[in-house]
Amino acid sequence: MKIAHVALWTRDLAAQQTFWRDMFGGISNALYVSKNRPGFQSYFISLPEGPTIELMTLPELGTGHNGQEFTGWAHIAIHVGTREDVDAMATRADQLGILASPPRTTGDGYYEAVIRDPDGNLIELVA
Repeated sequence: MKIAHVALWTRDLAAQQTFWRDMFGGISNALYVSKNRPGFQSYFISLPEGPTIELMTLPELGTGHNGQEFTGWAHIAIHVGTREDVDAMATRADQLGILASPPRTTGDGYYEAVIRDPDGNLIELVA
């Protein structure tokens, strides 16, 4: 078995689409506008390897755990290649002001850096 896709609620669909394209080389499908759920729109972002990312929005989307539907996940980890790849992406993220934690070896043995997406969700870049 493997993960087919993960879904992310966002208030800024365009910013998330750009983020996933520019940071991870994702390729987007055309905008989907639901005919059954007014205001629902989404994109599927295909990454070079691994699961697809579904970006979703609604006009009334709340923030945080108080809403019925809310932005975010605890974090996701994306294997980006080698330690050098992690370092290069972390340098780029730092220049963009989205680096949350610089590259390091964690206590559980991962070499990773942590970045934030446009909504502030954490993404671990792992070697």
